[in-house]
Amino acid sequence: MLFLSERKNTDGSARRVGDDALRNGLDNAVEAHLPGWTDKLTPHALRHFCASQLYGNGLDLIAIQEVLGHSWIATAMRYIHVQQTWVEDAWVAGMERAAKRLEGLAR
Repeated sequence: MLFLSERKNTDGSARRVGDDALRNGLDNAVEAHLPGWTDKLTPHALRHFCASQLYGNGLDLIAIQEVLGHSWIATAMRYIHVQQTWVEDAWVAGMERAAKRLEGLAR
């Protein structure tokens, strides 16, 4: 799991994982596995990437809003980045669907 909710202490007790522990863990993993991304890959950047990937793979905005824990859909929308070609491809596909529905109506 990337974001654990509890951390076990040496005495067996558990406590919530703090923000610093998550940031430090991410920093250590980036340094070990992606040294070119040091100081660039942050929890915030991961949220943007994950939201964009979820949207690009078909998850709707309301679901992404819930995953991110945002109260407002507009806030969730700011996390989603799409390629310009994706927008253009969606436009062309929509126009093709509309043209097929209208075939034969104009006579």
